[in-house]
Amino acid sequence: MGIASRLKIMSFMQYFIWGSWLVTLGSYMINTLHFSGANVGMVYSSKGLAAIIMPALVGIIADKWLRAERAYCLCHLICAGALGYAAHVSQPDVMFWAMLVNAMAFMPTIALSNSISYCCLEKAGMDTVTCFPPIRVYGTLGFIVAMWTISLLGFELSNVQLFIASGASLFLALYALTLPPVPCAKKKAQSGLAAKLGLNALVLFKQPLMLVFFLFAMLLGAVLQITNTFGSPFLHDFARDPLFADSFIVTYPSLLLSVSQMSEVAFILTIPFFLKRYGIKIVMLMSMIAWTLRFGLFALGDPSASGTVFLLLSMIVYGCAFDFFNISGSVFVEQEVDPSIRASAQGLFMTMVNGIGAWVGSILSGMAVDYFSVDGVKAWPTIWLVFAAYALALAVLFSLSFHYRHRPDKTLSKSLSH
Repeated sequence: MGIASRLKIMSFMQYFIWGSWLVTLGSYMINTLHFSGANVGMVYSSKGLAAIIMPALVGIIADKWLRAERAYCLCHLICAGALGYAAHVSQPDVMFWAMLVNAMAFMPTIALSNSISYCCLEKAGMDTVTCFPPIRVYGTLGFIVAMWTISLLGFELSNVQLFIASGASLFLALYALTLPPVPCAKKKAQSGLAAKLGLNALVLFKQPLMLVFFLFAMLLGAVLQITNTFGSPFLHDFARDPLFADSFIVTYPSLLLSVSQMSEVAFILTIPFFLKRYGIKIVMLMSMIAWTLRFGLFALGDPSASGTVFLLLSMIVYGCAFDFFNISGSVFVEQEVDPSIRASAQGLFMTMVNGIGAWVGSILSGMAVDYFSVDGVKAWPTIWLVFAAYALALAVLFSLSFHYRHRPDKTLSKSLSH
């Protein structure tokens, strides 16, 4: 089997594991384990905490301890154990710790899988810029296939989803041992702990433009967590209505939610055009408006014929909401900071979005869901409209406070290749 095909299997399984539980675990915890919204938010906040801590560990593993493919194997072995244990848990605090261990092992595998791919492609004499994107697309396909598998087999409200993720992690850990060896990275001038954490990029906070950018990165990072945590529980709650109890959306909500990932693939292809034509500020505003529409359409949607249209539109705009912020934000950092701190600035961006923002978003969104619940019945339209108002407020404040002049002559090709 060619190296590209082997890497496609790795990418597929990497995100198949995540897709097996990320979207549906909230429904399992709420409907089967009867956790509160705050409990669910706490469990999902483990991913944000891990994203704050793990960038340093990833660098240490790659630089000093193990070859990348062996570190990758070890991480997935830990994930397999943590996910298997979580499948037996019924207490919120124990579930949090189990999923925190899983997140601390899983988050570094995202970066490790990319590093392994680039190294293997370079060894094979292949152009990484051309060959890596088709490999990475298999990750999104893996996420979609996992969602469909869990939904069609009726495991959305069952701990079986965690067993499937655990088994897939064990398979990938063993598969990693068959990959070509990836030597440890050579120590670089800025390979210290502070550089890996992005701390040497904190000087950017002295610049008003970058201060505003990183602040909104954190605030949008909170938004990113909301639908992952509560999208599936929202759709499952329509089972309370006898009119919708046997509807396709209630029976297979993950199939509907997977349209979001399909949209994500499509919108990735449009980003270069919009960045070149309109610039960073407009593209990020488009993301914020898309988040507003995502939540607003959820508030209008239900499993009826007309309501399903709103739900489908919400899935479609997700691609714009998710991709336009993450990729355009990375491009902005890549272009605007000094090359001497570019890597740490990217680390700081990811920490603000997937670390601090994700953790805060998980906790506060769980509290909001509980606040708008009476006797266990959640006022979903109100909840989604509150989240929509938050996203719209971010868009207005961002447009007024982020003073950036678009320079269409700047080359984006290098940034977009990362």
